[in-house]
Amino acid sequence: QVQLVESGGGSVQSGGSLRLSCAASGDTYSRYCMGWFRQAPGKEREGVAAIDMDGTTSYADSAKGRFTISLDNAKKTLYLQMISLNPEDTGMYYCAFKLRWRSTPCSATDRASAYAYWGQGTQVTVSS
Repeated sequence: QVQLVESGGGSVQSGGSLRLSCAASGDTYSRYCMGWFRQAPGKEREGVAAIDMDGTTSYADSAKGRFTISLDNAKKTLYLQMISLNPEDTGMYYCAFKLRWRSTPCSATDRASAYAYWGQGTQVTVSS
């Protein structure tokens, strides 16, 4: 079992920045993926960024150049630094965890259903 708790969401204006955090606790695994997803009202949950236990990252096209995912293994905390935010980034942001199968890379395009553990989400609202 893995427990995930997100924080850091809020309301910002276009062009602003936010840093999301996700504190993990529970069982420890040696091979895993962690990801950030977001869900806007009326839309499906979509992957934003993913990272593996070695720090290899993957980003959705919408996030490239603006978002940075990072993992502090010592603190068991996942981060998402977001800059140049725009109203299209508005939504509930979730962190997620899954075991990594052999050498299969962790990808931002992995389906949400592939992730076994989820946080409760943190709201990000960007106004124009």
